[in-house]
Amino acid sequence: MEIRDTILNKTASRLIHVIVIVCCITFSQVAVCKCNMVEFVTDSGKFIIEIYPDDAPLTSANFIRLINKFHYDGLIFHRVIPQFIVQTGGYTFDFTPRHSGTPPVQNESNNNFKNVRGSVAMARTSDPHSAQSQFFINIADNLSLDSSASHHGYAVFGKVVDGMSTLDAIAAKKTHNYGVFRDVPVEPIRILSARELQKSLCKVSVVNATRISGRTENDCSKRKC
Repeated sequence: MEIRDTILNKTASRLIHVIVIVCCITFSQVAVCKCNMVEFVTDSGKFIIEIYPDDAPLTSANFIRLINKFHYDGLIFHRVIPQFIVQTGGYTFDFTPRHSGTPPVQNESNNNFKNVRGSVAMARTSDPHSAQSQFFINIADNLSLDSSASHHGYAVFGKVVDGMSTLDAIAAKKTHNYGVFRDVPVEPIRILSARELQKSLCKVSVVNATRISGRTENDCSKRKC
């Protein structure tokens, strides 16, 4: 009996050792990607967005074009709803509309990206193909905004990779109604600057990369640049 127990113990020990090795190999896998990042500096702090040009090419190209035209500089977060979204991209400090000068973008919400916390999506009217410059950041998981077999959703084209605490702080601001606008921060929050960062190769965890959308090659959320 003692010999049998010894053999079983050794076998179990080897099995555990093999499992540990396999787990280590699995969680050490990395993907190399080229990051497309945009840094926003606001009255409440900074945040950085990773853009998905491969998965939302039309939306991403339009967004980067506006960034490089300095369209977002000086605009305010005009719609702030706790546990939902913060929205910007259309109005100046005194609610003067700032038009993008670009045509509406074809809706790309069928790219399998979800409106989960930290994801960035285009705002639009009831016309699914009306997005131009306004966008929002999801403060919570808002899966009701996703596309389905029967309707278009709100196209996710990136996610916040740094500075989510800044956006949480913005979402917590006291709001009021201002003319026809609802959920407007009492204390205006401006975008001071929005700049595309230099692209760089990054190593990311494959396990982490699949968390939100199943992406691996282009996900930089755990970048080591």
